[in-house]
Amino acid sequence: MAARRAGRKLTVPHLRIALLGIALAGAWVAMGFRLYQVQVVEAADLAAEGVGQRRTEQVLLPQRGNIFDRNGDPLAMTVEAESIFVKPVELTEPLFVAQQVGGLLGVDAAQLLADINSGTGFVYVRRQVELDIAQQVLSLGLPGVHAHEEAKRVYPSGSVASQVVGFVNVDGIGSEGIEHEFEEALRGVPGTFTYESAPDGVPIPWAPSSSTPAVPGDDLVTTIDIPTQYAAEAACQETLVTTGARGCWIVAMHVETGEILAVAGAPTFDPQSRVASDGTSFANFAVRGMYEPGSTIKLITIAGAIEDGIVSPNTVIGAVPDQIELREGACKSDTDEVYGCYSDFESHETHDMSVAEIFRQSSNVGTIKVAQLLDRDHIFGYLDDFGFGQRTGLDFPGEATGLINRDPSCQTCPISAAIGYGVAATAVQMAAAYGAIGNDGIWMQPHLVISRHGPTGQAETAEVASHRVVSAATAATMRQLLAQVVEIGTGISAQIPGYMVGGKTGTANKLGDDGRYTDITMASFVGLAPIDDPQVVVAVVVDSPAFEFRTGGTAAAPAFATVMEQALHRLGVTPDAQGG
Repeated sequence: MAARRAGRKLTVPHLRIALLGIALAGAWVAMGFRLYQVQVVEAADLAAEGVGQRRTEQVLLPQRGNIFDRNGDPLAMTVEAESIFVKPVELTEPLFVAQQVGGLLGVDAAQLLADINSGTGFVYVRRQVELDIAQQVLSLGLPGVHAHEEAKRVYPSGSVASQVVGFVNVDGIGSEGIEHEFEEALRGVPGTFTYESAPDGVPIPWAPSSSTPAVPGDDLVTTIDIPTQYAAEAACQETLVTTGARGCWIVAMHVETGEILAVAGAPTFDPQSRVASDGTSFANFAVRGMYEPGSTIKLITIAGAIEDGIVSPNTVIGAVPDQIELREGACKSDTDEVYGCYSDFESHETHDMSVAEIFRQSSNVGTIKVAQLLDRDHIFGYLDDFGFGQRTGLDFPGEATGLINRDPSCQTCPISAAIGYGVAATAVQMAAAYGAIGNDGIWMQPHLVISRHGPTGQAETAEVASHRVVSAATAATMRQLLAQVVEIGTGISAQIPGYMVGGKTGTANKLGDDGRYTDITMASFVGLAPIDDPQVVVAVVVDSPAFEFRTGGTAAAPAFATVMEQALHRLGVTPDAQGG
């Protein structure tokens, strides 16, 4: 019987119990293995994953660099501000909030209410609000109304130099002028702050954290002198009022260094309230605006002829009429007033003229007779050397290249270029060209930034290009011819009490929509002072003055005198003993 029990097979219930035991044992083994795997093998990876899920990285915005004038006075700087926003889901009285908050911030209540009801979870009311105004809003204690810190760019000088400095957009990115040109240097490098946070975003106390500090942007010291800049802008505005012109551009530059003391235009704008502008006043036309310079180009033509030894100031050009035809029938055609038919501004009898007389009386025909002594390549070559038809390299966005009509099939184009037609230039190019004559024949690259200063105080000075265009002797000769223009020629209105001045008038007819030249002019004056040792060059361009002010001597020379006198005083240049 015992033997029978020993050999008895397991019943079904017993088998099930055995299998269950085996399964449970296996599960415990698997759980133990997994526990070992989690706590020992994968512990580091899982811990890191958990930290990663809790980790929050906050971007630390750098302080934008400041922009100063040459004397250390601020042109642009960053201040603390607050941006006001609402979370619509938290609002209990949307209409009341729109009325109260909108009223304090100068925002239309109806539009704000529409934004609140648009279904978005976040609505900016106004960004970059002054701290005291933001505090007034927050003191209302309205649920759903919040604020966060946000830096604000301010321009202490207002509209002064606004077309030079430019501005930043609402996100603090340079959009115009120096702010745009030097965006990378000014903005700095963002930092980071990394920490562990709970699901609700609150930092976990005592949890590890790390940070990489933001690197502030560089400060820029510009060449601009605020008082001279102000004088230039005021002179431009006065010119618009007096002459009825459409526009005015002025450039004042230090002769020896190429540092621009002022670059002005009118109309201008206030960078703090620029939203009211149509945008046209943002552009700096002294840098971007091209025009046919007319007679101011004669400086290059005469200088080239003297440099090549072809003429001297005393060389007499025989039988100079008041009109000359270089293409048969050109003077009989009403479609050609420049390319083939050339006239002096005032009619006169045919007579002999010295080169000096041709220059101070701004004779187109006389200058053409001198230009005919030069070959085509030399005329264009001197224009190239003096910087026309190419960017000066000014550290400013959007500089125009200018134009020179070199069409090989155009036989009269070099002659037209010699008197400033078929050439498009900028006011900056003209200032640099005349600056070369003031600098003993050495052309200096115009520039607006003297140095960059990093967060540790290191300074980086701008590199400035230069090259010789004519000899020092030729430059000295041309300065004396420029002085005669102001003393007894077409530029008498450019005289400054106490200083000897030299310069040249320019009066160029503008092309109409039909491609023909009109009676509307671009009037200009470019000059140097003191003429025996030039320190400053000033170029003035007046767009479309009224007919009675159509010449450079009447429209532009008075503004030149105003700005030049201010610049000389600012640089501490003492009056000449023989000054006018």
